[in-house]
Amino acid sequence: MADDKSNVGEPDRSRVSGSEPYEVSYFANKHGITTEQARELIEKHGNDRETLDRAAEKLKG
Repeated sequence: MADDKSNVGEPDRSRVSGSEPYEVSYFANKHGITTEQARELIEKHGNDRETLDRAAEKLKG
């Protein structure tokens, strides 16, 4: 199936997918937290990357 070039929208780099283990793992490693802590942050704050980055920094701090 070809890529639909008309389907443009916000890049998903602004989101962290809690259902993708590699994204959760990357996010956890980036912030020096466990994957379980990363999953808890995603559940609590949603999947917006900026919000999660701030929450992870507070968790470490």
